[in-house]
Amino acid sequence: MKSRTQDLPPLTGARWLVRELRYHEASRQGVGLLLMPLFALLAQPRPLLFIPGLLVALVGIAVRLHASGFIVKNKQLATDGPYALVRHPLYTGNLLLLAGFTIASGLWWAPLVAIAFWWFWYPPAIDYEDRKLGRIFGQEWQHWARTVPAVVPRRFALPSWHGWSFATSLRQNAEPLIVLYALAWLAVINARL
Repeated sequence: MKSRTQDLPPLTGARWLVRELRYHEASRQGVGLLLMPLFALLAQPRPLLFIPGLLVALVGIAVRLHASGFIVKNKQLATDGPYALVRHPLYTGNLLLLAGFTIASGLWWAPLVAIAFWWFWYPPAIDYEDRKLGRIFGQEWQHWARTVPAVVPRRFALPSWHGWSFATSLRQNAEPLIVLYALAWLAVINARL
């Protein structure tokens, strides 16, 4: 496996170790998946927080599901559907999902953990993806990246589902399984109300 930092300036010691961890995809994904049960099992939900948190999490799930049905990793530059609004809609969905769990849990410390998690792993993930896509797709990516923001859309619109594929969603990202996983942990929070 090639390192995601191989074309960055060399570092040594603790700085190298921290950067490698920040760019390590499996760590980011694993910790993200563990935050859902952590927030759910320790939740102290309140109805006034749970309902808005649930709605934000459900929007995040929908964004992720939508994005995952358009992407054919490293073979075709996805610019339709949610990719017309942001370059990394899966990360946008993750941000919304994380915010939703944070709110729904009712835990005073959850926002601190969520912000630390996002700050530690997502800027390097976005950096790596942008560098990689720029190498693979060249001018096509550069033109698209100049007009489309990374994670937060400049405009809000319901993007088209035309061209979305359940098979792509399942094969590329196992997204339907992630949806079920997230819904199960939201149900745990709901049961604690």
